[in-house]
Amino acid sequence: METTSSVVIAVALLAVSATGFGDDAQLLRGAAEVRDQALAENRAYETVAGLTSEVGPRLAGSDGDRAAVAWAITRLKALGFDRVTTEDVSVPRWERGTAVARIVAPFPQTLATVALGGSIGTPANGIEAPVIQVESLAELKTLNRAQVEGHIVYLPGRMQRSRDGSGYGIAVAKRYGGPVAAASLGAVAVVIRSAGTSNARLAHTGATTYIPGKPRIPGFAISNPDADLLEYQLATGRSVRLNLTSTARSLPSVRSANVVAEMTGKDPAAGLILLAAHLDSWDLGTGAIDDGAGVAIVTEAARQVRLAGVPLRTIRVVLYANEERAVSGANAYLQAHIEELPRHVVATEADLGAGKVWRLSARVNEQHWPRIKDWMPVFQPLGIELGNNESRGGADIAILGRNGVPFVSLSHDASNYFDYHHTASDTLDKINPGDLSQAVAAYSALAYILANRKDDLGRVPTAANTR
Repeated sequence: METTSSVVIAVALLAVSATGFGDDAQLLRGAAEVRDQALAENRAYETVAGLTSEVGPRLAGSDGDRAAVAWAITRLKALGFDRVTTEDVSVPRWERGTAVARIVAPFPQTLATVALGGSIGTPANGIEAPVIQVESLAELKTLNRAQVEGHIVYLPGRMQRSRDGSGYGIAVAKRYGGPVAAASLGAVAVVIRSAGTSNARLAHTGATTYIPGKPRIPGFAISNPDADLLEYQLATGRSVRLNLTSTARSLPSVRSANVVAEMTGKDPAAGLILLAAHLDSWDLGTGAIDDGAGVAIVTEAARQVRLAGVPLRTIRVVLYANEERAVSGANAYLQAHIEELPRHVVATEADLGAGKVWRLSARVNEQHWPRIKDWMPVFQPLGIELGNNESRGGADIAILGRNGVPFVSLSHDASNYFDYHHTASDTLDKINPGDLSQAVAAYSALAYILANRKDDLGRVPTAANTR
């Protein structure tokens, strides 16, 4: 009696043969075998369990960050990488401290809150002021100073749940730009509805930004239920006053590191493929889905390819430093490898949790897009559909794309990802081992194809990556 796995392989190989791939037929058969081996048995869950349980939170510049670098070196060597090194990265250091938000009038309530990442703190005795609700940054820009000065600006806007996570980019704009925009009009603080989809009383953190030489005010996020509560009181038409305290502070920059590991290929002249994830995390949870899962996925994908034999190209895994606040590791990697950039044949990044992969997309020279379409018989048995040729990669590899490096990207189901993202609930129990294995299988098959194709994917016009 045939096993389910053997039936899946047989169906995939028939599909590959039917398309008339020529030289690619053997390559895709190999990818299907790697896919199913990874689906049946991989060590990704073991890796993310180790990172979250043995290290935990990994805020850039913290003791946890340094412990994560040491842990990664040991883990990658144990997984059989030929070369494991670190590359220094200067990262900003920030301490969250404690944050408290209270409605003091008209109806006193305590709100579940966190400081925005990188925010300054409040004076020791806090800030108390009336609240003005402003629907968006665009609306804030239409107000005059007299309307805003001396107020706490509240920015609502609930994030919409979606499989592709597209609601995040809309919701997060107020987090990045709110404090700067409000400070320019004399506001004393900013409070935002969390950029997340959870209805739990957990606030979502994430980076905010300041402009050198411009006024700085503290930023807070409150949970969705508490945002509802605040909006109810504001809707009564009465004056609503908040009291905010935060001990957040910035400290001098310190050294962290990108961790770079390689599975050496047969042909140095064939270049390398880059598999990316970020090693740092926010400090509220243990960084399981963001981005411990990505670390586990890309390292295991490289290992699975190597188990099938030495690939044509070198597979380079980069675990980046400080993606969360300033993509410091991405910028440092580009500076360190700018002369080597022509060797980067293609890059992909895992940074959207551990949900099942549902789509394959790319950003390659148009003449190569039809070849990527031809790979789909390998991915369709995993429930993956073809996307388009407009991928933006990920936060850490975007800078490579702006310098001509092509992307091939796998999209995870993010329907529930933003329930836990940047919260205290980003913990190991949120990872479904079966979904993680499906993702590893997809990345393993993709890495096998990219590492063993005889031709490359050209270069992408840099203007196409500046949108």
